[in-house]
Amino acid sequence: MVEVCPEVQEALSQGRPVVALETAVVSHGLPSPLALEAAEQMELEVRAAGAVPATVAALDGRIVAGTSKEAVEKLTRPGTWKVAERDLPLAVARGVTGGLTVSATLAVADRLGIPVVATGGVGGVHLGGSHTWDVSSDLQALARYPVAVVCSGAKAVCDPQLTLEYLDTAGVTVVGYRTDRFPYFYARDSGFPVPHSVDSPEQVAAVLLAKRALGQRTGLLVTNPPPEEAALPLEEVQRAVRAAVARASAQAVRGADLTPYLLSALADLTAGRSLEANVALLRSNARLAGRVAVALEQAPAEHRGTA
Repeated sequence: MVEVCPEVQEALSQGRPVVALETAVVSHGLPSPLALEAAEQMELEVRAAGAVPATVAALDGRIVAGTSKEAVEKLTRPGTWKVAERDLPLAVARGVTGGLTVSATLAVADRLGIPVVATGGVGGVHLGGSHTWDVSSDLQALARYPVAVVCSGAKAVCDPQLTLEYLDTAGVTVVGYRTDRFPYFYARDSGFPVPHSVDSPEQVAAVLLAKRALGQRTGLLVTNPPPEEAALPLEEVQRAVRAAVARASAQAVRGADLTPYLLSALADLTAGRSLEANVALLRSNARLAGRVAVALEQAPAEHRGTA
């Protein structure tokens, strides 16, 4: 049910480092052509780190791992789906083209044996989620698949404290990369700490291998703050988020349309600075994910055997 391109298949069969890249950021996260530029830059960052990128998408009812630039361009066309894990069978059965969210990408990565996923921000518990039960399926997928996800925390439209609480309850290991603070997507510090921190890709790899050796079937969330030169002040992000949520409420935007609407509103409210931060953090996360994948491949054989 998953078509793997020759380059990715060869890398997997030879035990070379591979990183899965989600594509909901292309279909619903960023405007075109910026989305396509960001997708290409993420692949380049993974390659520069020494790993092979496996961009994962739904194309005409086929779930693909590793695809061409021309195929990724299809994700920006009208009618493209946003495909979460629950939507994968529907996408196949109905011949759909769509960008895969983190939850769907995790499912595909685990099936193929790809140990690392790179994204911008994971979905979390949305603001007001304690009353609405609006909780991203990304969190449940992190609780099911023993894959490392490199991100800049939860998306800015989520509640960082409740998201951390959910991850703790679900048994997901959360570490900060060279930080003891949980990022807030565009901002480097949400105001909340991470449980633990790591200082190198090798340490991230060691934690993931230890989780697998212990038989833990939960993910590893590696939170990487956005680059300092592109990050937005926390107070600015919080103000913009409140204004964006108010807009969405006034227009009765709900469900799967909410996050893309809010991200677009944030771009407007920050005069495009949120878009610049988004692209910068996507590149940074892809670079780190590539380095983690390489560190996993270079780990001592007796440790890699547990993966």
